[in-house]
Amino acid sequence: MNVTLPNVPAAALARRVVKALVARGHSAYLAGGCVRDLLLHRTPKDYDVATSARPELVEAAFEKTVAVGKSFGVITVLGESSNVQVEVATFRHDGPYSDGRHPDSVRFTNAEEDALRRDFTINALFLEPESGEVIDYVGGVRDLEARVIRAVGDPAVRFHEDKLRLLRAIRFACALNFDIDDETLDAVKRMAPQVSVCSKERIRAEIDKMLTNVGRGWALRLLIETGLLAAVLPPIAALTAESHARAGTCLDLLNNPPALALSWAVLLFDLGAPAAVNALHALKCANDLIARVNALIADAPQIAALESLGVAQQKRLLRKTGIEEDLELLRVRAIAGAEQASAAKRAPQLLAQRKAEGLWPKVPLNGNDLAAMGIKQGPIFKELLSALENEVLEGRCQTKEEAERFIKGKT
Repeated sequence: MNVTLPNVPAAALARRVVKALVARGHSAYLAGGCVRDLLLHRTPKDYDVATSARPELVEAAFEKTVAVGKSFGVITVLGESSNVQVEVATFRHDGPYSDGRHPDSVRFTNAEEDALRRDFTINALFLEPESGEVIDYVGGVRDLEARVIRAVGDPAVRFHEDKLRLLRAIRFACALNFDIDDETLDAVKRMAPQVSVCSKERIRAEIDKMLTNVGRGWALRLLIETGLLAAVLPPIAALTAESHARAGTCLDLLNNPPALALSWAVLLFDLGAPAAVNALHALKCANDLIARVNALIADAPQIAALESLGVAQQKRLLRKTGIEEDLELLRVRAIAGAEQASAAKRAPQLLAQRKAEGLWPKVPLNGNDLAAMGIKQGPIFKELLSALENEVLEGRCQTKEEAERFIKGKT
């Protein structure tokens, strides 16, 4: 099986890195996820290189490097542009994992032993970029063709080394639409509670990726089935099977790619806004994400009742920043049976209305005009101008003369 690299800066840099290391007498290959993605005809997000060269020799071979993990044999080589870089890792064998996340020590080794310490077979492949030859020590090509996620070697050993791999098995399966090998899945179920040793930030990062991948509904169902949901999000796990099914359906219905906050709002909706905020704080989510999820859930009843509001109230609500996400939340929940079906049909029309109509019309009068009319400045200014804007939004007041008559009628 041969592979051709795409003509993009990161791939070109990776090719140059491999070529330079080989020219110095080392073995070097593209490694890991980029090889998997290339074999699946997907665009890699980044490119990694594995080599026999020790870290100090990698540093010596290139002008611009960053020692991101030198003690573990990892050096980042920078391209001409600062946003183009390649991570170069020396072939290694990992020592014991006392903390369930990182090896206590490593020793440098050869390509085969390096492949055997990796997480899943489909991530343990090497690629010679010049010839396109794939080097496979673990049956990764077979599993790619069979569309199977399989741990390298004994799944329990791989998961004992790094508990985050329990979540990664789910993420890869759902993102790639692969099955999980039975032995690997059984190990995930047995060891699910142990994922709690991982940092909240790393757990959240895995869930973030699941929620924005195409297989997000399936990911939720697998998290429930394996017991991982109870370990990482106990409040959600405690909800009813009906709630779980509705959340999974809504996640599947979201337009691709969904905003992260929108996916979180779908997942946490049945908790209510206060409990959802607590759940996100527990996972150490960013404050802006928490605020957005809170707003989506808290504002949902008003959005669902949009059709019952007056024209001015509707238009004011449609001016809300991010209203597209609010309406998308309404749409998927309505299709899933959680809101009135008519609301789902109305949401696209409202979005079209928002784009087509002037939701921020010019109000014919301002504060100076009110003062000129003899109205004393104060809180009444804001009240009158807001009421006047309602008249404009309702289409009952368009000219300055009409506005003046309206204000006089109010005073």
